Amino acid sequence: MTRRGTRIRLAVGVWGVLVSQVFLYPGVEDIVAALGGDGAIRAGMWFLVAEFAAFVAFASVWGAASDALGRRMPLAAAGALGGAAGYLLLAAAPTLGLPFAGVLLVRLVGGAATIGAFSLSITALADLAGGNGRNMGAAGIAIGLGAALGSVVGGRLADADPLYPLYAAAATLLAVAALFLTVSEDLPSADRLRVGDALGRLRERPALAVPYAFGFIDRMTAGFFALVGVYYFRDAFGLSAGGAGLALAAFFVPFALLQYPAGVLSDRIGRAIPVVVGSICYGLGIVAVGLAPNVVVAVAAMVAVGSLGAGVAPATMALVTDVAAAAERGAAMGGFNVFGSLGFLAGFLLGGLTTSAAGYLTSFLVVGLSEVAIALVAARAVVRITAANGDESDAEPVATGPSG
Repeated sequence: MTRRGTRIRLAVGVWGVLVSQVFLYPGVEDIVAALGGDGAIRAGMWFLVAEFAAFVAFASVWGAASDALGRRMPLAAAGALGGAAGYLLLAAAPTLGLPFAGVLLVRLVGGAATIGAFSLSITALADLAGGNGRNMGAAGIAIGLGAALGSVVGGRLADADPLYPLYAAAATLLAVAALFLTVSEDLPSADRLRVGDALGRLRERPALAVPYAFGFIDRMTAGFFALVGVYYFRDAFGLSAGGAGLALAAFFVPFALLQYPAGVLSDRIGRAIPVVVGSICYGLGIVAVGLAPNVVVAVAAMVAVGSLGAGVAPATMALVTDVAAAAERGAAMGGFNVFGSLGFLAGFLLGGLTTSAAGYLTSFLVVGLSEVAIALVAARAVVRITAANGDESDAEPVATGPSG
Protein backbone atom coordinates (compact mmCIF):
# COMPACT_ATOMS: atom_id res chain seq x y z
CA MET A 1 0.00 0.00 0.00
CA THR A 2 1.34 3.49 -0.83
CA ARG A 3 1.92 6.06 1.88
CA ARG A 4 -0.92 8.11 0.43
CA GLY A 5 -3.28 5.13 0.56
CA THR A 6 -2.29 4.40 4.17
CA ARG A 7 -2.81 8.03 5.12
CA ILE A 8 -6.26 8.08 3.53
CA ARG A 9 -7.38 4.86 5.21
CA LEU A 10 -6.17 6.00 8.61
CA ALA A 11 -7.84 9.38 8.17
CA VAL A 12 -11.11 7.66 7.21
CA GLY A 13 -10.81 5.56 10.37
CA VAL A 14 -10.30 8.66 12.53
CA TRP A 15 -13.27 10.23 10.75
CA GLY A 16 -15.46 7.21 11.51
CA VAL A 17 -14.61 7.20 15.20
CA LEU A 18 -15.51 10.89 15.46
CA VAL A 19 -18.73 10.43 13.50
CA SER A 20 -19.81 7.70 15.92
CA GLN A 21 -19.03 9.83 18.94
CA VAL A 22 -20.63 13.06 17.75
CA PHE A 23 -23.83 11.32 16.61
CA LEU A 24 -24.89 11.58 20.27
CA TYR A 25 -24.11 15.23 20.97
CA PRO A 26 -26.93 17.24 19.32
CA GLY A 27 -29.64 15.06 20.89
CA VAL A 28 -27.86 14.37 24.19
CA GLU A 29 -30.77 15.91 26.13
CA ASP A 30 -33.27 13.53 24.49
CA ILE A 31 -30.93 10.51 24.62
CA VAL A 32 -30.29 10.96 28.34
CA ALA A 33 -34.02 11.20 29.00
CA ALA A 34 -34.65 8.01 26.98
CA LEU A 35 -31.99 6.17 28.98
CA GLY A 36 -33.43 7.12 32.36
CA GLY A 37 -31.84 10.50 33.10
CA ASP A 38 -33.78 13.69 33.72
CA GLY A 39 -32.58 15.46 30.55
CA ALA A 40 -31.22 18.47 32.47
CA ILE A 41 -27.76 19.82 31.71
CA ARG A 42 -26.21 18.09 34.75
CA ALA A 43 -27.48 14.66 33.68
CA GLY A 44 -26.12 15.32 30.18
CA MET A 45 -22.85 16.42 31.78
CA TRP A 46 -22.41 13.11 33.64
CA PHE A 47 -23.37 11.13 30.53
CA LEU A 48 -20.52 12.75 28.59
CA VAL A 49 -18.10 12.79 31.54
CA ALA A 50 -18.40 9.02 32.01
CA GLU A 51 -17.01 8.27 28.54
CA PHE A 52 -14.16 10.74 28.78
CA ALA A 53 -13.14 9.56 32.23
CA ALA A 54 -12.37 6.23 30.55
CA PHE A 55 -10.54 8.07 27.76
CA VAL A 56 -8.27 9.60 30.37
CA ALA A 57 -7.60 6.28 32.07
CA PHE A 58 -6.84 4.25 28.94
CA ALA A 59 -5.38 6.51 26.21
CA SER A 60 -1.75 6.05 27.25
CA VAL A 61 -2.30 2.38 28.04
CA TRP A 62 -3.35 1.70 24.44
CA GLY A 63 -0.49 3.78 23.05
CA ALA A 64 2.18 2.20 25.22
CA ALA A 65 0.81 -1.29 24.56
CA SER A 66 1.11 -0.69 20.80
CA ASP A 67 4.70 0.54 21.25
CA ALA A 68 5.52 -2.62 23.20
CA LEU A 69 3.73 -4.91 20.71
CA GLY A 70 5.17 -3.19 17.66
CA ARG A 71 1.74 -3.08 15.98
CA ARG A 72 -1.15 -0.63 16.24
CA MET A 73 -3.90 -1.71 13.85
CA PRO A 74 -5.05 -4.95 15.52
CA LEU A 75 -5.42 -3.07 18.80
CA ALA A 76 -7.21 -0.18 17.07
CA ALA A 77 -9.68 -2.65 15.48
CA ALA A 78 -10.30 -4.29 18.85
CA GLY A 79 -11.03 -0.89 20.38
CA ALA A 80 -13.54 -0.08 17.64
CA LEU A 81 -15.32 -3.42 18.16
CA GLY A 82 -15.52 -2.82 21.90
CA GLY A 83 -16.94 0.66 21.33
CA ALA A 84 -19.59 -0.72 18.97
CA ALA A 85 -20.64 -3.28 21.59
CA GLY A 86 -20.97 -0.49 24.15
CA TYR A 87 -23.30 1.53 21.95
CA LEU A 88 -25.48 -1.51 21.25
CA LEU A 89 -25.75 -2.20 24.96
CA LEU A 90 -26.77 1.41 25.58
CA ALA A 91 -29.49 1.13 22.93
CA ALA A 92 -30.79 -1.99 24.70
CA ALA A 93 -30.74 -0.34 28.15
CA PRO A 94 -34.45 0.67 28.20
CA THR A 95 -35.49 -2.86 27.23
CA LEU A 96 -33.16 -4.40 29.81
CA GLY A 97 -34.41 -2.04 32.54
CA LEU A 98 -30.87 -0.77 33.13
CA PRO A 99 -30.85 2.16 35.62
CA PHE A 100 -29.10 5.39 34.70
CA ALA A 101 -26.17 4.48 36.96
CA GLY A 102 -25.75 1.33 34.87
CA VAL A 103 -25.90 3.42 31.71
CA LEU A 104 -23.01 5.50 33.01
CA LEU A 105 -21.03 2.32 33.73
CA VAL A 106 -21.58 1.15 30.14
CA ARG A 107 -20.35 4.53 28.96
CA LEU A 108 -17.16 4.03 30.99
CA VAL A 109 -16.46 0.60 29.49
CA GLY A 110 -17.31 1.71 25.95
CA GLY A 111 -15.09 4.75 26.31
CA ALA A 112 -12.17 2.60 27.45
CA ALA A 113 -12.47 0.66 24.18
CA THR A 114 -13.18 3.57 21.83
CA ILE A 115 -10.13 5.59 22.88
CA GLY A 116 -7.96 2.75 21.61
CA ALA A 117 -9.38 3.11 18.10
CA PHE A 118 -9.07 6.90 18.17
CA SER A 119 -5.64 7.31 19.75
CA LEU A 120 -3.92 4.51 17.84
CA SER A 121 -5.22 5.64 14.46
CA ILE A 122 -3.84 9.14 15.07
CA THR A 123 -0.55 7.66 16.29
CA ALA A 124 -0.33 5.53 13.14
CA LEU A 125 -0.70 8.73 11.12
CA ALA A 126 2.14 10.26 13.16
CA ASP A 127 4.31 7.25 12.26
CA LEU A 128 4.10 8.05 8.53
CA ALA A 129 6.91 9.95 6.85
CA GLY A 130 6.20 13.04 4.77
CA GLY A 131 5.80 15.80 7.36
CA ASN A 132 4.30 15.81 10.83
CA GLY A 133 2.18 18.84 10.06
CA ARG A 134 0.77 17.14 6.95
CA ASN A 135 -0.04 13.95 8.86
CA MET A 136 -1.62 15.79 11.76
CA GLY A 137 -3.48 17.96 9.26
CA ALA A 138 -4.95 14.77 7.79
CA ALA A 139 -5.98 13.72 11.30
CA GLY A 140 -7.44 17.14 11.93
CA ILE A 141 -9.51 17.28 8.77
CA ALA A 142 -10.82 13.79 9.56
CA ILE A 143 -11.75 14.90 13.07
CA GLY A 144 -13.45 18.03 11.82
CA LEU A 145 -15.37 16.36 9.00
CA GLY A 146 -16.39 13.53 11.31
CA ALA A 147 -17.69 15.98 13.88
CA ALA A 148 -19.44 18.02 11.17
CA LEU A 149 -21.27 15.04 9.69
CA GLY A 150 -21.97 13.53 13.09
CA SER A 151 -23.52 16.72 14.40
CA VAL A 152 -25.85 17.17 11.41
CA VAL A 153 -26.90 13.53 10.98
CA GLY A 154 -26.97 12.86 14.72
CA GLY A 155 -29.39 15.71 15.29
CA ARG A 156 -31.73 14.46 12.59
CA LEU A 157 -31.55 10.91 13.97
CA ALA A 158 -32.31 12.11 17.49
CA ASP A 159 -35.33 14.06 16.26
CA ALA A 160 -36.64 10.83 14.70
CA ASP A 161 -35.86 8.62 17.72
CA PRO A 162 -33.44 9.23 20.63
CA LEU A 163 -31.99 5.71 20.26
CA TYR A 164 -31.19 5.98 16.55
CA PRO A 165 -27.84 7.78 17.13
CA LEU A 166 -26.72 4.83 19.28
CA TYR A 167 -27.43 2.29 16.55
CA ALA A 168 -25.73 4.49 13.96
CA ALA A 169 -22.66 4.86 16.18
CA ALA A 170 -22.38 1.08 16.62
CA ALA A 171 -22.66 0.43 12.87
CA THR A 172 -20.02 3.05 12.11
CA LEU A 173 -17.52 1.57 14.56
CA LEU A 174 -18.03 -1.91 13.13
CA ALA A 175 -17.09 -0.53 9.71
CA VAL A 176 -14.07 1.24 11.22
CA ALA A 177 -12.85 -2.01 12.79
CA ALA A 178 -13.01 -3.75 9.41
CA LEU A 179 -11.14 -0.87 7.77
CA PHE A 180 -8.32 -0.90 10.33
CA LEU A 181 -7.64 -4.56 9.59
CA THR A 182 -6.82 -3.61 5.98
CA VAL A 183 -4.18 -1.01 6.93
CA SER A 184 -0.52 -2.01 6.69
CA GLU A 185 1.77 -1.04 9.54
CA ASP A 186 4.37 1.69 9.07
CA LEU A 187 5.95 1.98 12.50
CA PRO A 188 9.41 3.53 12.73
CA SER A 189 12.19 0.98 13.08
CA ALA A 190 13.12 0.76 16.78
CA ASP A 191 13.58 -1.73 19.53
CA ARG A 192 10.31 -2.89 21.02
CA LEU A 193 9.57 -1.46 24.42
CA ARG A 194 7.83 -2.83 27.44
CA VAL A 195 4.70 -0.90 28.37
CA GLY A 196 6.35 0.52 31.48
CA ASP A 197 9.40 1.64 29.47
CA ALA A 198 7.27 3.46 26.90
CA LEU A 199 5.35 5.34 29.57
CA GLY A 200 8.46 6.04 31.62
CA ARG A 201 10.26 7.73 28.73
CA LEU A 202 7.69 10.53 28.74
CA ARG A 203 9.25 11.79 31.98
CA GLU A 204 12.48 12.34 30.08
CA ARG A 205 10.84 14.91 27.79
CA PRO A 206 9.39 17.73 29.91
CA ALA A 207 8.95 19.83 26.76
CA LEU A 208 5.88 17.70 26.04
CA ALA A 209 4.14 19.64 28.81
CA VAL A 210 3.71 22.57 26.41
CA PRO A 211 1.65 20.85 23.68
CA TYR A 212 -0.13 18.87 26.40
CA ALA A 213 -1.24 22.12 28.06
CA PHE A 214 -2.52 23.54 24.78
CA GLY A 215 -4.20 20.24 24.00
CA PHE A 216 -5.93 20.37 27.37
CA ILE A 217 -7.35 23.86 26.82
CA ASP A 218 -8.24 23.28 23.17
CA ARG A 219 -10.15 20.10 23.99
CA MET A 220 -11.76 21.86 26.96
CA THR A 221 -13.36 24.28 24.52
CA ALA A 222 -14.52 21.35 22.36
CA GLY A 223 -16.07 19.63 25.38
CA PHE A 224 -17.70 22.90 26.32
CA PHE A 225 -19.35 23.24 22.91
CA ALA A 226 -20.37 19.56 22.86
CA LEU A 227 -22.38 20.04 26.06
CA VAL A 228 -23.09 23.70 26.77
CA GLY A 229 -23.13 24.70 23.11
CA VAL A 230 -25.94 22.24 22.38
CA TYR A 231 -28.03 23.34 25.36
CA TYR A 232 -27.25 27.01 24.59
CA PHE A 233 -28.54 26.86 21.03
CA ARG A 234 -31.61 24.88 22.08
CA ASP A 235 -32.47 27.04 25.13
CA ALA A 236 -31.43 30.50 23.95
CA PHE A 237 -32.73 30.24 20.39
CA GLY A 238 -35.36 27.48 20.61
CA LEU A 239 -33.67 25.10 18.16
CA SER A 240 -34.47 21.38 17.82
CA ALA A 241 -31.79 18.70 18.08
CA GLY A 242 -31.40 18.92 14.29
CA GLY A 243 -31.03 22.70 14.47
CA ALA A 244 -28.45 22.44 17.24
CA GLY A 245 -26.58 19.93 15.09
CA LEU A 246 -26.49 22.40 12.22
CA ALA A 247 -25.17 25.09 14.58
CA LEU A 248 -22.36 22.75 15.67
CA ALA A 249 -21.65 22.00 12.01
CA ALA A 250 -21.10 25.73 11.43
CA PHE A 251 -18.04 25.29 13.63
CA PHE A 252 -16.90 21.87 12.43
CA VAL A 253 -17.09 22.36 8.65
CA PRO A 254 -14.52 25.19 8.43
CA PHE A 255 -12.58 23.52 11.23
CA ALA A 256 -12.32 20.42 9.03
CA LEU A 257 -11.72 22.02 5.64
CA LEU A 258 -8.89 24.26 6.84
CA GLN A 259 -7.04 21.66 8.95
CA TYR A 260 -4.90 20.11 6.24
CA PRO A 261 -3.60 23.36 4.69
CA ALA A 262 -3.03 24.73 8.20
CA GLY A 263 -0.95 21.66 9.07
CA VAL A 264 1.15 22.04 5.90
CA LEU A 265 1.56 25.76 6.64
CA SER A 266 2.85 24.97 10.12
CA ASP A 267 5.50 22.72 8.52
CA ARG A 268 6.65 25.74 6.51
CA ILE A 269 6.50 28.59 9.04
CA GLY A 270 6.85 26.72 12.34
CA ARG A 271 4.36 26.14 15.12
CA ALA A 272 4.64 29.38 17.13
CA ILE A 273 2.35 31.68 15.10
CA PRO A 274 -0.45 29.14 14.55
CA VAL A 275 -0.40 27.99 18.18
CA VAL A 276 0.04 31.29 20.04
CA VAL A 277 -1.68 33.88 17.84
CA GLY A 278 -4.31 31.41 16.72
CA SER A 279 -5.18 30.48 20.30
CA ILE A 280 -5.68 34.10 21.33
CA CYS A 281 -8.03 34.78 18.41
CA TYR A 282 -9.81 31.47 18.97
CA GLY A 283 -10.52 32.28 22.61
CA LEU A 284 -11.92 35.70 21.77
CA GLY A 285 -14.12 34.10 19.13
CA ILE A 286 -15.63 31.78 21.75
CA VAL A 287 -16.58 34.79 23.84
CA ALA A 288 -18.21 36.34 20.76
CA VAL A 289 -20.53 33.30 20.42
CA GLY A 290 -21.80 33.85 23.96
CA LEU A 291 -22.37 37.56 23.29
CA ALA A 292 -24.35 37.00 20.07
CA PRO A 293 -27.75 38.78 20.13
CA ASN A 294 -29.47 36.32 17.77
CA VAL A 295 -29.01 32.94 16.16
CA VAL A 296 -27.70 34.34 12.87
CA VAL A 297 -24.86 36.20 14.59
CA ALA A 298 -24.18 33.19 16.84
CA VAL A 299 -23.85 30.84 13.87
CA ALA A 300 -21.61 33.32 12.04
CA ALA A 301 -19.41 33.48 15.13
CA MET A 302 -19.29 29.67 15.16
CA VAL A 303 -17.97 29.74 11.57
CA ALA A 304 -15.26 32.19 12.60
CA VAL A 305 -14.32 30.13 15.67
CA GLY A 306 -14.10 26.96 13.59
CA SER A 307 -11.80 28.67 11.10
CA LEU A 308 -9.54 29.92 13.87
CA GLY A 309 -9.48 26.54 15.61
CA ALA A 310 -8.35 24.91 12.37
CA GLY A 311 -5.15 26.91 12.50
CA VAL A 312 -4.36 25.81 16.05
CA ALA A 313 -5.17 22.11 16.20
CA PRO A 314 -2.75 20.48 13.70
CA ALA A 315 0.16 22.65 14.81
CA THR A 316 -0.46 21.68 18.44
CA MET A 317 -0.55 17.95 17.63
CA ALA A 318 2.54 18.32 15.45
CA LEU A 319 4.42 19.80 18.41
CA VAL A 320 4.09 16.39 20.10
CA THR A 321 5.67 14.55 17.19
CA ASP A 322 8.35 17.26 16.86
CA VAL A 323 9.44 16.71 20.47
CA ALA A 324 9.01 12.93 20.91
CA ALA A 325 11.53 10.41 19.58
CA ALA A 326 10.22 7.93 17.00
CA ALA A 327 10.14 4.99 19.45
CA GLU A 328 8.16 7.03 21.96
CA ARG A 329 5.47 8.48 19.70
CA GLY A 330 2.79 5.99 20.69
CA ALA A 331 3.11 6.81 24.37
CA ALA A 332 3.65 10.52 23.65
CA MET A 333 0.51 10.82 21.52
CA GLY A 334 -1.35 8.71 24.06
CA GLY A 335 -0.28 11.21 26.72
CA PHE A 336 -1.51 14.05 24.52
CA ASN A 337 -4.86 12.33 24.26
CA VAL A 338 -4.92 11.84 28.04
CA PHE A 339 -4.56 15.59 28.53
CA GLY A 340 -6.99 16.21 25.71
CA SER A 341 -9.53 13.94 27.34
CA LEU A 342 -8.93 15.69 30.66
CA GLY A 343 -9.67 18.88 28.75
CA PHE A 344 -12.95 17.45 27.48
CA LEU A 345 -13.80 16.46 31.05
CA ALA A 346 -12.96 19.96 32.24
CA GLY A 347 -15.09 21.45 29.46
CA PHE A 348 -18.05 19.29 30.44
CA LEU A 349 -17.67 19.92 34.16
CA LEU A 350 -16.68 23.59 34.03
CA GLY A 351 -19.27 24.38 31.39
CA GLY A 352 -22.08 22.43 33.03
CA LEU A 353 -21.45 23.66 36.56
CA THR A 354 -20.76 27.27 35.55
CA THR A 355 -23.86 27.41 33.37
CA SER A 356 -26.00 25.96 36.15
CA ALA A 357 -24.63 28.46 38.66
CA ALA A 358 -24.13 31.66 36.64
CA GLY A 359 -25.67 31.28 33.18
CA TYR A 360 -24.46 30.85 29.65
CA LEU A 361 -22.60 34.14 29.18
CA THR A 362 -20.39 33.57 32.21
CA SER A 363 -19.49 30.10 31.02
CA PHE A 364 -18.53 31.39 27.57
CA LEU A 365 -16.34 34.07 29.18
CA VAL A 366 -14.58 31.61 31.47
CA VAL A 367 -13.80 29.09 28.72
CA GLY A 368 -12.87 31.59 26.00
CA LEU A 369 -10.55 33.62 28.23
CA SER A 370 -8.87 30.41 29.42
CA GLU A 371 -7.73 29.83 25.84
CA VAL A 372 -6.33 33.36 25.68
CA ALA A 373 -4.55 32.91 29.01
CA ILE A 374 -2.71 29.70 28.06
CA ALA A 375 -1.48 31.32 24.85
CA LEU A 376 -0.07 34.31 26.73
CA VAL A 377 1.53 32.22 29.48
CA ALA A 378 3.12 29.60 27.22
CA ALA A 379 4.10 31.78 24.24
CA ARG A 380 7.82 31.86 25.07
CA ALA A 381 7.95 28.11 25.61
CA VAL A 382 6.37 27.46 22.20
CA VAL A 383 8.93 29.75 20.54
CA ARG A 384 11.78 27.92 22.28
CA ILE A 385 10.51 24.51 21.14
CA THR A 386 10.07 25.72 17.58
CA ALA A 387 13.60 27.15 17.55
CA ALA A 388 15.10 24.00 19.08
CA ASN A 389 13.45 21.68 16.53
CA GLY A 390 14.00 23.97 13.55
CA ASP A 391 11.70 24.42 10.56
CA GLU A 392 10.43 20.92 9.73
CA SER A 393 10.21 21.82 6.07
CA ASP A 394 14.04 21.92 6.03
CA ALA A 395 14.14 18.24 7.00
CA GLU A 396 11.18 16.88 5.06
CA PRO A 397 9.93 18.32 1.77
CA VAL A 398 6.36 19.55 1.73
CA ALA A 399 4.21 18.61 -1.23
CA THR A 400 0.95 20.21 -2.27
CA GLY A 401 -1.24 17.16 -1.71
CA PRO A 402 -1.66 14.17 0.57
CA SER A 403 0.52 11.90 -1.55
CA GLY A 404 3.69 13.19 0.25
